[in-house]
Amino acid sequence: MTLVDTRSPVWLGTADCRLEEFRACVEQTTDPALCPTADAVERDIPLYDARRLEVLATTAQGRRDLQAEVNLVLSTGPGVAVFKRAFADLSVIDRATDVFTALIEEERATGAARGDHYAKPGANDRVWNAVEKLARRAPEVFADYYANDIVALVCSAWLGPGYQVTSQVNVVNPGAAAQRVHRDYHFGFLSDERAAAFPRHTHVMAPALTLQGAVAHCDMPVESGPTLYLPHSHKYEAGYLAWRRPEFGTYFEEHHVQLPLDKGDLVFFNPALFHAAGHNRTTTVRRMGNLLQVSSPFGRAMESVDRESMVNAIFPVLRRRKTEGAGEQWLRNVVDSCAEGYSFPTDLDLDAPVGGLAPPAPAETVWRAVQDDWSPRQLADELRAGAQRRGGGGR
Repeated sequence: MTLVDTRSPVWLGTADCRLEEFRACVEQTTDPALCPTADAVERDIPLYDARRLEVLATTAQGRRDLQAEVNLVLSTGPGVAVFKRAFADLSVIDRATDVFTALIEEERATGAARGDHYAKPGANDRVWNAVEKLARRAPEVFADYYANDIVALVCSAWLGPGYQVTSQVNVVNPGAAAQRVHRDYHFGFLSDERAAAFPRHTHVMAPALTLQGAVAHCDMPVESGPTLYLPHSHKYEAGYLAWRRPEFGTYFEEHHVQLPLDKGDLVFFNPALFHAAGHNRTTTVRRMGNLLQVSSPFGRAMESVDRESMVNAIFPVLRRRKTEGAGEQWLRNVVDSCAEGYSFPTDLDLDAPVGGLAPPAPAETVWRAVQDDWSPRQLADELRAGAQRRGGGGR
């Protein structure tokens, strides 16, 4: 007797979570032809030499071709890629690590509960909204860190221009247990009941609104528990309803892959990929990663970030670095990492789209200030006026 497939073309439910279909999706081999620029494919994950990519990306066509390859790796490919030596100057990583460590110690001293998404609260050390805290605490460090062109190349390859960076530092302490398998923001933060209330097409569309990444702030041998991945699992349509089901969790435990990372390496992956932080089996390694949650300008960022104050903190650095010879791409990367890149929502009575379909986004104002060498006061006044026009009071 043949079973009739009664699944809805519009809605997904837990009855649609079928392990045999999931296995058919993930039990495939990554085709090296999909990632010809990769130096190797290990355990179905492409590994790129970031230094070579930077050379290839020096021309507009070379950069576009690389971004097309990265996009396909994250969409039709395995859904994850490693960029070796993404931060060639490890002093940049060390300076940021010092800031993050100080923040952890200060926040721990307050006794506040930090919480966690997929691990037992208190097992790890967290810095929420690390992107804003780094910008305000150490603007020089922020500029050197987020000027990284591999970050910009991959983010724009997946999300296009105007992307918004948030980050959360996670330190997995010696002995800390692994996270449970999950998918990530947006749908990964919803209950099964809430996720099932969204139509099928939004389950497919949502991963295009976010990109997940991590910067290794220390060497991460496998025994320290670097992230566990299940390549190709992002392609499973019912995955946002499946990851909590025990049979899927068991399959993940039996088939996940794990790669060691060196300090300064960078990983990006599709947020729909089944993944989890690993078990830190060492007695000495405090495994620090800066987790990047990068959002499309068309979606909602994970954290509420005071980007106006960030820009005001960073702008004097931008002015000085420009006079010292920093290139346009370097300056743009920093602006894109801290300024609001989207024009909406706004009050169109006050902020009319004169000369175009939309009023200028704050990031456009910041870039004009960089080009025209505005004073910090002039930019601060314009950003404040713009926030008031958009109906935001700021913090």
